[in-house]
Amino acid sequence: MDDKNWVSVHRSGSPIEAEIVKQMLETNGIEAVLLNQHDSSYQTFGSAEVYVPKESEQIALKLIEDVEL
Repeated sequence: MDDKNWVSVHRSGSPIEAEIVKQMLETNGIEAVLLNQHDSSYQTFGSAEVYVPKESEQIALKLIEDVEL
């Protein structure tokens, strides 16, 4: 991540769910990155988080709230 102030807007135990959220945000014009912290050997341990620039936080949270996962 570059020098933008990034904030986490979604955390999930499922990397697939987090990727869906990331793609949805990008489709709506919001830059997003996924940080996957799942253990490579045991996929049941860890989480995946979606980050957006601070200035996009409120819009991203509203979009996520409007989507049923």
